[in-house]
Amino acid sequence: MPTLGDAAETLGLSYRGDPHLTLDRLAPISQAGVGDLSFIAQKKFAKSLVSSQATAVICPEAWVGDFSGAVLFSDDPYADFARATRLFDNRPASSGRVDGSAVISETVQLGANVTIDAGAVISDGARIGDNTWVGPNVWIGDGALIGAGTQLRAGVAIYHGVTIGQDCLIHANTVIGSDGFGFAPTTAGWEKILQLGSVTVGDRVEIGAGCAIDRGALEDTHIADDVIIDNLVHIAHGVRVGRGSAIAGQVGFAGGTELGERCTVGGQAGFAGHLSIGNDVHIGGQGRVSRDVSEAGHYASGTSLMPVREWARNAARYEKLNDMAKRIDALEKLLSEKDGKT
Repeated sequence: MPTLGDAAETLGLSYRGDPHLTLDRLAPISQAGVGDLSFIAQKKFAKSLVSSQATAVICPEAWVGDFSGAVLFSDDPYADFARATRLFDNRPASSGRVDGSAVISETVQLGANVTIDAGAVISDGARIGDNTWVGPNVWIGDGALIGAGTQLRAGVAIYHGVTIGQDCLIHANTVIGSDGFGFAPTTAGWEKILQLGSVTVGDRVEIGAGCAIDRGALEDTHIADDVIIDNLVHIAHGVRVGRGSAIAGQVGFAGGTELGERCTVGGQAGFAGHLSIGNDVHIGGQGRVSRDVSEAGHYASGTSLMPVREWARNAARYEKLNDMAKRIDALEKLLSEKDGKT
């Protein structure tokens, strides 16, 4: 277990307390006890320190107050908490071995120190970079490229020709490179449009569990460097996601939409197709994005939660808005005509 001194050195923080104090785990301030390291990310929670039994806490010096325990002084406690999680990393380590049950084509290029777990299938011409980890039952299609240091968790499917960058983490059961939803209507029914593009994923991208990222129809779907994507996100064919953007769970992008750099998208937001969203745009949860957004800032749509009776009354009025607007226009026109006669 790390000590207070270890934590201070790793995080590059000054501190108060015995450097030899052992820290057993990270815990929220409301549950922290003896041996625990906690943190205060917002000043309004600093009052919790008075009664806290935590052995040590990460927070700004000005918030310490009467807390008698050890302190790691931080101007950005939430970011330092994030870094501190690495001191208590309990994830299984890669083995550096290729399991005997994995099926690997003779034409696959394997890098050094690669881990390939049971049941994985790697198809013709795929290239696997150094220090990658291919989890159990992962399928990697023909000609796919997996960059150095990338980890594919159980059941991930990487279709043919897909490129994944370096140091990425793709969680269980995500599918990258499946066909986009492209069909042409004909008198005989739907004519499938072969999806001839692919998917390219940049470096240091994390993609959550159960996501579906479709290949492009003619051009690649593209996820830029340092993007983070939560669980159950669907990204359709030809979508482009800019560098450093963050997408929360259950978001859906229709084909051809471009999301700028450093954008954030709240859960269950939906994007119509072929839109252009600028840099530093922040879409609230359940946002309905049906037009281009060129100006940076925060955007929201929909209604907030309210008692069901109030919602029902408002919903009934909403159905009459068009008629009400016509009546208001008529009244304004009538008033304007009266003013013109006086």
